[in-house]
Amino acid sequence: ILKLNYTSVTEFILIGFSTFPHLQLMFFLLFLLMYLFTLLGNLLIMVTVWREHSLHTPMYLFLCALSISEVLYTFAIIPRMLADLLSTDRSISFRACASQMFFSFTPGFTHSFLLTVMGYDRYVAICHPLRYNVLMSPQGCACLVVWSWAGGLVVGLVVTSSIFQLTFCGSNEIHYFGCHVPPLLKLACGTEVQIVAKGVGLVCIAALLGCGLLILLSYAFIVAAILRIPSAEGRHKAFSTCASHLTVVVVHYGFASVIYLKPKGPQSLEGDTLMGITYTVLTPFLSPIIFSLRNKELKIAMKKTFLSKLYPSSV
Repeated sequence: ILKLNYTSVTEFILIGFSTFPHLQLMFFLLFLLMYLFTLLGNLLIMVTVWREHSLHTPMYLFLCALSISEVLYTFAIIPRMLADLLSTDRSISFRACASQMFFSFTPGFTHSFLLTVMGYDRYVAICHPLRYNVLMSPQGCACLVVWSWAGGLVVGLVVTSSIFQLTFCGSNEIHYFGCHVPPLLKLACGTEVQIVAKGVGLVCIAALLGCGLLILLSYAFIVAAILRIPSAEGRHKAFSTCASHLTVVVVHYGFASVIYLKPKGPQSLEGDTLMGITYTVLTPFLSPIIFSLRNKELKIAMKKTFLSKLYPSSV
């Protein structure tokens, strides 16, 4: 029996930004501003929904849960990334790397499940308006949120435990700015690496595609129902309730598909890093902007909640 002696890796070095030495300060300032704006935008949404009783509806409950998932997802990755942009020591311990993967994958996939639930909410509101209060009861909505988080937790546990039970040997340089699956698999050694890679890929792609197909199915029924509305004003009003959700879905799945469904082949470190940044920094940054600008009811509530405190005569 051939016995291989592997030298186990106890820490990793994140070298995702090493190819942009002259841009690191600019990246730090840009990503810091975007991160602070993401936190502020999501916090404003949560506080507005909490304080405005007219927004205590299923759609805004799901939006609050979505904001929480975005805050947790970005918190797991971006502060560490910002610190690395200013530091020369970019090492991360084995345990910290595993923690980052778990605490980013869990809210990341919870986000996908919540977007699916929000699509179902819009489907019920437009296709079955008379049964909406029964189908989307407070208890039912709470269960959907809990199941979304449970689903994210399961995916996070499965992916993280599968990756970190592998043996890592040789180089400890992660060609990325965080502890992500593909660059870590390149550092793993042993006969089970290919099996784990296929299993983890299957779980991630099945979860993303499953959610995407359910959202597509919801909108197929929604579009069919909207087209049956006789007046143009009625059709516009019905579609406007879905516009912000649909826009966020397109942005989220557009960037996620680039990360998870890209074809295998030689990839440059710069290309992988920039593609990862779009999903990690840009998508959470855009989400509160889209929901705030495209949702008239939320926009009015935000003005009422915050601007009235600053300019009482203007509201």
